[in-house]
Amino acid sequence: MHLGLGMNQALDISMELEEPSGVNTANSQLDRQAIEELVHRYCYYFDLNLPEELSKLFALDAVVDYGPEVANLVGRNKILEMVSKGLSETFLATSHHISNLMITFQSDNSAKSTSYLYAWHKYHNREEIGHLWGGYEHEFAKIEGVWLIKSLKLFGVGMQDFHRSNMHSNGRKP
Repeated sequence: MHLGLGMNQALDISMELEEPSGVNTANSQLDRQAIEELVHRYCYYFDLNLPEELSKLFALDAVVDYGPEVANLVGRNKILEMVSKGLSETFLATSHHISNLMITFQSDNSAKSTSYLYAWHKYHNREEIGHLWGGYEHEFAKIEGVWLIKSLKLFGVGMQDFHRSNMHSNGRKP
């Protein structure tokens, strides 16, 4: 006996995935892929200790919020400075894993996303491996035809031997 849903039943219960009015749906699939690649490259460059390449993923006036224990990083140069310092002084190795990436277009030139994150950290100054379960909230801007990260906010829902004790919440209701 087949228990799967028929095509019409599946369509009836699917979520509404249309872009907001005013968004060019012909380009949104390519734009969606470009944004997804941007998020993946951020993790890739971080894990390979390539801070200069990572910083180029950000708009010149971007803001990065790594949590309440760290001042916001404002501007591509500040992002490069802080990430370079972290990669050279704090982290011996990292591995970032992104999933559940959801992208919402605000217009043809702006979008937001949220994604889940598992991040593994090996430190220079201690033997424990740091683990973070959480995610990213991003804002993106398409500037001169290129998608860039306008803002990044890191949130945590679980930590083990992580180098920070306080993280932003994911907004989960009690």
